[in-house]
Amino acid sequence: MDVLQSGRNIDKKSSSIESLVQNLTYRRSGIGQMVRKSGLFASLVDMGDRYITLATDGVGTKILIAEQLGIWDTIGIDCIAMNVNDTICVNAQPVSFVDYVAIDRPDEEVTGKIGVGLNRGAELSDMEIVGGEIAVLPEIVKGLDLSGTCMGMVDKDRIITGDACRKGDLIVSLKSSGIHSNGLTLARKIVESAGMKMTDSAPGLNQSVGKELLTPTEIYVKQVLGITSKHEVHGLVDITGGGLRNILRMAKGCRYVIDDPVKPQRIFELLVELGNVDTREAYQTFNMGMGFTIIAPEEDAENIAKENPNAQVVGRVEEGSGVLYAPENILYDHY
Repeated sequence: MDVLQSGRNIDKKSSSIESLVQNLTYRRSGIGQMVRKSGLFASLVDMGDRYITLATDGVGTKILIAEQLGIWDTIGIDCIAMNVNDTICVNAQPVSFVDYVAIDRPDEEVTGKIGVGLNRGAELSDMEIVGGEIAVLPEIVKGLDLSGTCMGMVDKDRIITGDACRKGDLIVSLKSSGIHSNGLTLARKIVESAGMKMTDSAPGLNQSVGKELLTPTEIYVKQVLGITSKHEVHGLVDITGGGLRNILRMAKGCRYVIDDPVKPQRIFELLVELGNVDTREAYQTFNMGMGFTIIAPEEDAENIAKENPNAQVVGRVEEGSGVLYAPENILYDHY
């Protein structure tokens, strides 16, 4: 399968982002100004003794699977998760959330079920949904789109940016619940090209392919903030779009070596088999079972893995550059 034709052309997306950002030149001074640091998963706004954080994201084409199956009460969890999992990457506590639904026609049943998922995601994040918008846009939107924005808070002396990552640190992975909310365009294309329907079963799956892909994104808020309150942590990485390449946001001058990866769930094995997806593409499109990554000193990392059943030491930090998937000697050297 030609992965670029699936719409998952990550490099093209990155260049599109750059073309937009280069025109955002206005800068505020004084209280409320943005912290000038690139590579963060959530933006930092200086508010004196603490930072507030802002992160925005959506559910993506996972919505199309929800539509095909008629299951709408889980994608709200994904919307929350995609935002709060980025927010905690700077050790911020998610506090408030606003959602945005763009829809072609009002549908009380669908929006009500989306609200069920949003509320569940907020509960799992200990965060309040303080507002939102439903925009009816029949000339622009076919179906619906769901996104949102999260505000968080962190004291300045508790911030984690990845700058402290260094040689000798270990890399701990927190396992994913499945595909989360990235790589769904490629996943859908693979299923369709194999002549399968989302309601079909497949060997090794306990539910239909569609329901497996619709499994809500894991929310790591309480777990990660609990870990950072007990252990020294140098870097936090949400493994979303870009896969292992997200780790490149951590300190430069380091090579992040993944030499004992989490065994991927069956859904990833199935997608790789059906789509003939090579390992390089698989680990930069999907999370492959590794939903969130913690980089910490050796002793702390080992204790984190012992204390958390879903955690595993998957690698180490050494001098150099890039992210190395050691089992097949694949180096990711640009984000």
